[in-house]
Amino acid sequence: MATTVKDPHVTTTPPGVKDGFSFLTSRLRQIGIFVALLVIVTLFQVLTGGALLMPDNVSNIIVQNSYILLLAIGMVMIIVAGHIDLSVGSVAAFVGAMSGIMIQDWGLPWWAAFVGSLLIGGLVGAWQGFWVAYVGIPAFIVTLAGMLVFRGLTQIVLENQRITGFPEEYRQLGGGFLFPGLFPPETNLLDWTTVGLGVIAVALLIITQLRGRATRARLKLEDEPKAWFYTKLGFIVAVILGVTYLLAGSRSGTPIVLVVLGVLIVAYSLVMSNSVFGRHIYAVGGNLQAAQLSGINTKRIDFMLFVNMGVLAALAGLIFTGRLNSAGPGAGNLFELDAIAAAFIGGAAVTGGVGTVIGAITGGLIMGVLNNGMSLLGVGIDVQQFIKGMVLLLAVGFDVFNKRRASNALK
Repeated sequence: MATTVKDPHVTTTPPGVKDGFSFLTSRLRQIGIFVALLVIVTLFQVLTGGALLMPDNVSNIIVQNSYILLLAIGMVMIIVAGHIDLSVGSVAAFVGAMSGIMIQDWGLPWWAAFVGSLLIGGLVGAWQGFWVAYVGIPAFIVTLAGMLVFRGLTQIVLENQRITGFPEEYRQLGGGFLFPGLFPPETNLLDWTTVGLGVIAVALLIITQLRGRATRARLKLEDEPKAWFYTKLGFIVAVILGVTYLLAGSRSGTPIVLVVLGVLIVAYSLVMSNSVFGRHIYAVGGNLQAAQLSGINTKRIDFMLFVNMGVLAALAGLIFTGRLNSAGPGAGNLFELDAIAAAFIGGAAVTGGVGTVIGAITGGLIMGVLNNGMSLLGVGIDVQQFIKGMVLLLAVGFDVFNKRRASNALK
């Protein structure tokens, strides 16, 4: 009987686990996003003489881009399912206007206006979702019509006037800070509330990541090399601690909107990665016919996605209105383009089926840092728009190139 002798110089990879090089190659798009963000931050930190990462400026970047990041969460889910939503800026403006009317004209308390505004956003999403899911009109057309309809309704309900003078509690969502004055800067080097939140966030992240990896390994679904897993986890922990330190050094502390955004990022990331609904979204965007044949209620998925987008657009409208303390006919202009750009820069595929919440947030931060850095350098709006357009084009071009390279490698 012939026997085989194993070559001691040949290493084998356990089943289900890719070797480091092939794994990094398969994650080239995701890795590139984070590398791009680091490069952009480093570049503007140098060009601005350190002004970019000053504590107060970091806080400003988060607050100024919070509503775009919020919209990017819903937008990436829409794009993963193979659709697009061009109406979110107009919906945000309409909801902000309606909240002002509920408070100023109807005399409702701020919390009732909040609830009513979110309900309006849900109804708007249900209206658009009905036409997309059950009538079969392409989302591009439905939301293009919605962009015009709700922009017009905003001007009608406001009578082309601005509403100002919102209650203090209302304004806290968009521009307030958590426990201001609890740790005065004259007696404390850091805002310890911010430090505590950062440490809690890091602890929860480590626990959930380790438990998730252990679960995947037990089910023999783990394909991520251990070295890469711990490198990625260490990088994310370092980023969170770095941002925590910078925010803690600010005189203001932790923006309330950052807490809201953090909770939503975690919640939606879990929905997209660990729930049946999230897996169905990827299935619908990856192959609609296969999803239908497998028994997935694709119409319900599409309908719920647009309802969700309407609610998130309403929340973005409340944040924007509260931050400016004003509801005007021109609010939300071009929000939809920034949210779409954030999703695509963050790795969402034009054809659907690919994209993550974390990627969309990273793409939104890239756009936010570009805006803030160029503003600090005194770059004009026209040049800023040109550069942002080129960044979007290059990001999508890189995605197309990466897909072609992967396709050719399989031949």
